Amino acid sequence: MTNTPEPLLIKRYASRRLYNTETSDYVTLEDIAGFIRDGREVKIVDLKSGDDLTRQYLLQIVADHESRGESVLPISVLTDLVRSYTTQAHSVVPEFLASSFEMLKEGQSTIMDNMAAINPMAAMPGFDAMRAQQEAFFNAMSGAATGGSGQSAPPAASDDATPSEELDAIKRQLAELQSKLSKL
Repeated sequence: MTNTPEPLLIKRYASRRLYNTETSDYVTLEDIAGFIRDGREVKIVDLKSGDDLTRQYLLQIVADHESRGESVLPISVLTDLVRSYTTQAHSVVPEFLASSFEMLKEGQSTIMDNMAAINPMAAMPGFDAMRAQQEAFFNAMSGAATGGSGQSAPPAASDDATPSEELDAIKRQLAELQSKLSKL
């Protein structure tokens, strides 16, 4: 049994307005994108038919961001996605994308853990809040990044490395990761 909270239920009325059932107010696609960036799962249903519209609205959010010039998905990836709908490969694509995103998130989590372990500021008050903000930033990046980077966790530092050398190694790895993500 999992302890994940229930998804935020959003109802779509016949007028196409979206209604947040928790706060009893209307929301926009950008509000829903914000909920997701904050780590909340959402479920969007049609009030009249009960149909699950979540996938349709998530695709609309991605399309809106792409059309505003916030391009994250390279043309080649979009082209391959379109091809996957018309070939037998479509059964493999969802699993591949899901595992790629999971690997990216795990790699980012490992980097954050390593940075906290060697950071002398970790004992300072407020460090946990700052770390939570960094994790939220990485989660937002992974929500916008494509899968398939195959980025693995940084290698463990040797026993004779100083904290400064370890930090420099992590900074280099982070810069490499950012460079790869910017090329996507």
